[in-house]
Amino acid sequence: MLTKETGKLKLAAMGDREVVITREFKASRKLVYAAFTNPDLVKRWLAGPEDWAMTVCEIDLQVGGSYRYEWKKASTGETMGMGGVYKEIISDERIVATEKFDMAWYPGGATVTTSFREGSGVTTAETRVLYDSKEACEMVLRSPMDVGMEASYARLDTLLETKFA
Repeated sequence: MLTKETGKLKLAAMGDREVVITREFKASRKLVYAAFTNPDLVKRWLAGPEDWAMTVCEIDLQVGGSYRYEWKKASTGETMGMGGVYKEIISDERIVATEKFDMAWYPGGATVTTSFREGSGVTTAETRVLYDSKEACEMVLRSPMDVGMEASYARLDTLLETKFA
């Protein structure tokens, strides 16, 4: 089983098609869930690596609703977009959604399940990504995805400290 630790982010490959990403945040589950689901808040932290910015964040948080994210790299003008459909939502606890990138940096799509657990003032966000194929999973594991995710989660740490002030 491949595992990586990047900053506070832990990533583990589970079987041929699944990746499990865990990250702890010093905030209540309610605040962390809000930061993951409110478009104005998501846009403030989910920017990816340095030099990237989120330019579009649309969230229709309901079963059957969709989401759309777009980013732009300031230095090159390069863009990236993705979206999906919500399959299950349990407020403050769990979100299940599909995921597909505009430019196929990995083949097919994925199903993403994000769960939020709170204990002793710390919320653990666990994201399980089930790819359509073994090939897609392997491509993602070879990418620097964990670096971009951790950069965004570090921004989220700062945002959570303000309680969205």
